[in-house]
Amino acid sequence: MASTVRPVLAAVIAAAVFPTAATAKSVRVTVGPANVDRASQLITFPLTAGEPRADGVRDKNGAILPLQIAADGTAAFIVPVQKAGETLTFTISEDGSATAAKGVVVSAAKDALKVTLGGKPVFDYQMNKDALPRPDIKPAFKRAGYLHPIHTQSGTIVSDDYPVQHVHHHGIWSPWTKTTFQGRKPDFWNMGDKTGTVEFEEVTWTWSGAVHGGFVARHRFVDLSAPNPVTALHEVWQVTAYNVSDARVFDLVLTQVCATNDPLGLPRYHYGGLGFRGRGEWYGKDKANFLTSEGETDRVKANAQTMRWVHLSGAVEGGTAGLAVLGHPDNFRAPQPVRVHPSEPYVSFTPSQGGDWKIQPGKPYVARYRFVAADGPPDRARLDALWNGFAIGTTVKVENVP
Repeated sequence: MASTVRPVLAAVIAAAVFPTAATAKSVRVTVGPANVDRASQLITFPLTAGEPRADGVRDKNGAILPLQIAADGTAAFIVPVQKAGETLTFTISEDGSATAAKGVVVSAAKDALKVTLGGKPVFDYQMNKDALPRPDIKPAFKRAGYLHPIHTQSGTIVSDDYPVQHVHHHGIWSPWTKTTFQGRKPDFWNMGDKTGTVEFEEVTWTWSGAVHGGFVARHRFVDLSAPNPVTALHEVWQVTAYNVSDARVFDLVLTQVCATNDPLGLPRYHYGGLGFRGRGEWYGKDKANFLTSEGETDRVKANAQTMRWVHLSGAVEGGTAGLAVLGHPDNFRAPQPVRVHPSEPYVSFTPSQGGDWKIQPGKPYVARYRFVAADGPPDRARLDALWNGFAIGTTVKVENVP
């Protein structure tokens, strides 16, 4: 694994030169209103030379939110809640009273990257295809380059890996199913057919911080149906986890580019793309619960419908837990159609349901998703606010104040 850890906060603060008390100043950050409620918004803005470098921002009530400053001076914090029509103001002060909370830490283990928040697990990114959960898994199904286990804020696991019903399912993963490439038809989803696979290559960057941490990794889509295996796509995952207390919130930005001068054709098909597999106990027609952004709870009716987000949940010891997948409005064919399985605990955001299309050479396919893993049943209003905080831009005004 090639990995470079880039300090996001500590080194910048340690190197900052603060003015004396006589010349002290503050920076006021104003977050403009929207006509909808928003939750878990990431606010970013540039800090120029001479502006205070602190580790927190104060809201109007004096509460302190963690602040993270990158080496290039970009500052970031998370607004937990903003009501419709509300304008919010925050102050960065250099008085030294702000303290950084325990944040997101990314660390390398033997077979995986482990992402934690405040010392508690968020998810693992699996890097070793030979690290199998049981010995009966055939070599064709070996896979790395996906997220599992995925935890809620209490530590409950909501994902599954190598389930016996579909051994090729893995937590959160992103293969295409029905494709055409150089006159062949590799299937990168159903790996047992041995026509295609997705291979983990390397982790190129990891970072940790008070507000967010994550990693960048590379995968390749390999056509095994050719006389000699051919890489059809290069894929980059950028995964970012956030310091949110009442859930586990993280983003995936995936970028796919053609590895040759030939496009990857994607005929109309009912599944393939971004997938999430829920925990094993939720297998069965009556074991998993679904809720879509349109309010649909019938999994059969929800299947193949377009939606901004979908929530998959089920019973766990002590109650209910689940995970929501939120699709960004800039995604291809957004809001994307979703495969909701009639009996298995999985969903797949599948733009190919909308008709034939291609990933063309020189034209990257980029898709953005946010994931929210949380204890308890889904709250539609809360999930709408989380989608708004992810998908709707905001105006940010930064000014120096005495």
